[in-house]
Amino acid sequence: MIVIVNFGAGNIKSIENALYDLKVDFCMSDDKNMIKKAEKIIFPGVGSAQEAMKALTRKNLKSTLQSTKKPFLGICLGMQLLMEFSEEGKTDCLGIIPTSVCKFDNSSVKVPHMGWNSVNYITENPLFNKISNYKNFYFANSYYVPKNDFTIAVTSYGNVFSAVVQKENFYGVQFHPEKSGKAGLQILKNFIELC
Repeated sequence: MIVIVNFGAGNIKSIENALYDLKVDFCMSDDKNMIKKAEKIIFPGVGSAQEAMKALTRKNLKSTLQSTKKPFLGICLGMQLLMEFSEEGKTDCLGIIPTSVCKFDNSSVKVPHMGWNSVNYITENPLFNKISNYKNFYFANSYYVPKNDFTIAVTSYGNVFSAVVQKENFYGVQFHPEKSGKAGLQILKNFIELC
């Protein structure tokens, strides 16, 4: 069973619809025991890093997510929360990946970053199975994760930043696979079947 972590994120319905399209068994839960029993975990997010971390703390989910050994996919804000710190609200995050989340410079690019951008794989990964390099995915973000040792794909918007990260069982995608057409569904399918 795949568990979507339900901590109040705004994009849960669209992820739910994508998983229905893929015909996979899943449930939504904010119960740490249910999350611990999951075969795989999807961690969506839209909104404020600070509010999301408050919700995770309030629901006693922080240590459960930090310590899981199950395949874990963070989406958009869910990816950013895998980092140590976010400039958004000067927020301490989950600390899985040792880097900070930065705000786009609105003097050089329009913020938020909204729309379709190509993603360049810089290393081979099962997450990219059957998806050509430089495929377009849908982004909606005001903050970004700089390229780091755990970056496996990048996108350029004002500067080059992490589009996909992986550290051990933790994967993160800055774009919204659930809003990225067939390629986005393939990302979710690959996570479910291959990661």
